[in-house]
Amino acid sequence: MAAYGLYTHIASNKTRSILLLIGLFLLIYVIVFAGAIFAEVFQRQDRSVDYYLRAAWSDLKVAFPYATAASLVWIVIAYFFNQAIIDAVTGGSEVTRKAQPRLYNLLENLCISRGIPMPKLKVMDTDALNAFASGLNQRQYSVTVTTGLLKGLNDEELEAVLGHELTHIRNGDVQLMVIAVIIAGVVGFAAEIFFRMFFNSNSSWSFGSGRSSSSSSSSSDGDKKGGGGAILAILVAVALIFLAWFLSLVVRFALSRSREFLADAGAVELTKNPDAMISALRKIENRGELDGATSAVMEMCIDNPREGFADLFATHPSIDARIRALVKFAGGHDSGRLARPEDTETDLSAVTDETAPATATLPQGDPAPQPQAKPGPWGALKPAIPFGRRGR
Repeated sequence: MAAYGLYTHIASNKTRSILLLIGLFLLIYVIVFAGAIFAEVFQRQDRSVDYYLRAAWSDLKVAFPYATAASLVWIVIAYFFNQAIIDAVTGGSEVTRKAQPRLYNLLENLCISRGIPMPKLKVMDTDALNAFASGLNQRQYSVTVTTGLLKGLNDEELEAVLGHELTHIRNGDVQLMVIAVIIAGVVGFAAEIFFRMFFNSNSSWSFGSGRSSSSSSSSSDGDKKGGGGAILAILVAVALIFLAWFLSLVVRFALSRSREFLADAGAVELTKNPDAMISALRKIENRGELDGATSAVMEMCIDNPREGFADLFATHPSIDARIRALVKFAGGHDSGRLARPEDTETDLSAVTDETAPATATLPQGDPAPQPQAKPGPWGALKPAIPFGRRGR
């Protein structure tokens, strides 16, 4: 079904996300199948590729319930301890209204306006400008902001960022992303184990040797075919493991990218202030790197400055793309990228009398001409508040 409005886009995105998560979970069984190929090759090194694949498929059927149970146990453990792990990595600490009245009141007002239970509020002590939402259930939900964000943004911009993170919680993005990271972690962990087992044990045996006594009477041609079959089977297993690992990253990043546009739109829907969201993104741009944070934490942030090749491994759309969407669909106004101090530094030693701009001198006693403002049709009234901004 085609999506036309904000809420239909949210529903459509949830459906696609669930399908991607199912596909991500299936990658676990691809890893198990590849591991079964390794096991069959280690046990019998004088068979054909077809034999190894059929034997591995039979092993997968036997291992299916055990692999499923182990994955579910992993997810359950992460369900209860993921927030504690995130806090340990980021150093975020919960704050109260007394400690952060400005931040607390902004978030509380947003929650009251939409009848949303208020999540926990946490602050990280860092100069970086960033924020993220986390948690898997109502008791765990939290919004974490950095001290740099509190210093660098005004109230309207900070409210827009809080609305962005609150939208992630409302839309169920936080749950999906945490689960995606957990499942991808299973795939990555299993892939690393199999690669370590293979490379550590590869030196202790050679293809075509170490076969059972029942095959000791095989001909030399059979030895060559058997060794070749084992090598090809190993290559298939390695390719499957690499493919599963690669696809787990792509799916995880695709889930994150597709949700940022909707979170920006949700922030505007909560605050009715697209210009504040645009201004906040401009200030946060390229200033959100959290030192020591894992890639999984950076994926949850409002901006992730870490990039990959050809944008394939980018977890977030570019700031420019997000702002273009806000300008086009929310009626916002973009003043362009902000100048950074490092961009405006000038080498004064390079300025000479010849390069310095000439200044005109007026005859002494003549007053300097003053620009005359032409009266407009509304007289001396101040400019009107731009459309979409809210009075305070």
